[in-house]
Amino acid sequence: MSLANKGELIAIKELNDGNYSHSENLHVFIEEVLKSANKSLAEIDAISVSKGPGSYTGLRIGVSAAKGLCFSLDKPLISISTLASLANSIKAENDSVIIPLLDARRMEVYSAVFDSYYNRVREVKAEVIDSNSFEQFLEKGEVYFLGDGADKCKDIIKHKNAIFLDNYFPSAKQMAKLSYTKYKKNDIEDVAYFEPFYLKDFLITKAKN
Repeated sequence: MSLANKGELIAIKELNDGNYSHSENLHVFIEEVLKSANKSLAEIDAISVSKGPGSYTGLRIGVSAAKGLCFSLDKPLISISTLASLANSIKAENDSVIIPLLDARRMEVYSAVFDSYYNRVREVKAEVIDSNSFEQFLEKGEVYFLGDGADKCKDIIKHKNAIFLDNYFPSAKQMAKLSYTKYKKNDIEDVAYFEPFYLKDFLITKAKN
C-alpha cells in the first residue's frame, strides 16, 4: 500500500512474508499510510491496483478493496500489470532484457519480457520452465530474471547471459509513476466491470487424505 503525489512516493507500507495475510493487513495498512502522510481518503484523486497475474486470493482481495473505495469515494480506478511493476524495480543496461517471474507453483511461472526501456516485447504467459526457456532472448544478450518465480529457474537455466536477481517482489513503490502516467492519460477502468487478470482458471482440488 502506498500513497503518491504526481508519481512521487509519499508513504508506503508493505509486507512480503509469504503468509498471504492480505485480508488481515490491507485496510490496516491503508489507515497507517494515510495517517503517516497526514491525508484523508477524501483528498485522494484516484485509486490504483495491481491487476495481476498473481495469487487468486491476493488479487481478489486487492481489487475488491480498490473497487469499494472507488465506489464509495466516486474516484477513478487505475490498474497496473503486476509484471510491469516488477520489471520497473530494476535498471538494466541498454540492449538487455528484463524478465519478471511470478511463482505459479510446481515448475510453472507467470512471465513477460521487457526491454531496458520497460517496453513489453513479449506477452504475458503462464509457462513451464525448462532448459530452453527464454533461449531466443538469452542468445541475443544479457537477461535479468527477478521475482519469486526466478528461484526455481536458477538450477535449470544455465546460460552465460542469464543474470538472476534475489529478493525482488511486486511493490506499490513502482506503481506510483506507472499509475500517474495512466492518470494523466485518463487511462482508467470501468469500476463496475473491471476484473483482475488471473491468467489461469482457479481450480479447487480435494485435500489428500
